[in-house]
Amino acid sequence: MKFRPVLLLAFVFLGIMTTSSCVKKYICHCSLAYSGAPGLPDTTYQEYDITDTKDNANSQCKTQSKVYYNNYIYTVETCYLY
Repeated sequence: MKFRPVLLLAFVFLGIMTTSSCVKKYICHCSLAYSGAPGLPDTTYQEYDITDTKDNANSQCKTQSKVYYNNYIYTVETCYLY
């Protein structure tokens, strides 16, 4: 009967370890699309690494999404976690 508390403690420890957030390496994938004038480059892609929890990495990556406007040229940068 002394085995039961040890088994319960092991299950609690395992549960905590599997549900805790882990820091991992994620890839943020960004596409840059240009419009507004002829002769602009095709859509380009960039990737960079983010080492953090999944939620933090996702928010960091999404904050890189922007729209730029300069001399009638629109640049739309769209980023997502890959």
